[in-house]
Amino acid sequence: MRTLCASTLIGEFFVVGFAALVAMKDPDLAGSTLWTVSGIAMFLCLALCGMVARPGGVALGWALQIALIASGFVVPAMFFMGAVFAALWWASVHYGRKIDEAKARFAAQADQASEADQAAQATPAAQAGSTTPDAV
Repeated sequence: MRTLCASTLIGEFFVVGFAALVAMKDPDLAGSTLWTVSGIAMFLCLALCGMVARPGGVALGWALQIALIASGFVVPAMFFMGAVFAALWWASVHYGRKIDEAKARFAAQADQASEADQAAQATPAAQAGSTTPDAV
């Protein structure tokens, strides 16, 4: 899940930066305010890449998705882009969890197979040692 979610957040990082460049054309917006808000959003995108696997990381990601959609009030194209990234976020979380569960099942099966192989290898040696008389 972590890889998929981090990929989505990196994409959002660039979209937020490009949206800030588009918003600079609006004469009603102060450049310092615009870049402060955009910079915080971009920082959150990067910070969440490392926090997504921790408790609350996915919830913070959802909060970021809502903020990205709400940024459509400043740059109308962000309504669409925010919805696209919210859908990507959902897919990253949903399918990432399924992949993590499949990896865990595969690892458990591999451990069981390894234990069975070790037991099978140890059994003939133990049997051979118990049937041969001591020669000394």
